[in-house]
Amino acid sequence: MSEPPKSPSAPSVDPNLEDVHLIVATDEEVTVEYFLEDWLAIGIFWSLAVIVFLQFFTRYVLNNSLAWTEEIARYLLMVLVFVGGAMVTRRRTQIAVELVSNVMKDGPAKRALIAAVGVFSLAFVAILAWLSVLITERMHNLYMTVFDWPMSLVYGGIAIGCFLMVWRQAQNLWRDARAGFRREPASPQDTNG
Repeated sequence: MSEPPKSPSAPSVDPNLEDVHLIVATDEEVTVEYFLEDWLAIGIFWSLAVIVFLQFFTRYVLNNSLAWTEEIARYLLMVLVFVGGAMVTRRRTQIAVELVSNVMKDGPAKRALIAAVGVFSLAFVAILAWLSVLITERMHNLYMTVFDWPMSLVYGGIAIGCFLMVWRQAQNLWRDARAGFRREPASPQDTNG
């Protein structure tokens, strides 16, 4: 059998060449760092997952629910929110309205605005941490419904998350001050802290 004639406009392909692609993607070097709040959040999250699974299993499979799982899951979720807040603060991924600073040209006014927002954020989380200590002290005489444990354990976990937020916001403010409160628009690679 003979080969069909080649059209004069069809390019000839050398079978010895490698497969050529128009788009070539390369993997970048990724470094994963875990900080104290990351480890705390991972531990709390997996504890929460186990307890919720235990609640599901006992309620729907055994048809005899454990009473303590719902309450402890609720308390772990409360602590996880505030420990996660420290992670968000470290990465600078919290929700923010940046319209004004993004529209402004780089200059003293923009730097003053960035400094004011940083100081205000630090003051806010510092007040939050101080109030969490007051609430923890007041909750020491109240006890959980199912266990005979003081509620100050739960609010103490929240206070730890609040103080981690204060620490991370102070670090962010210090870094911004050292950089002269110049901040480029955030890119997705900058969110790893």
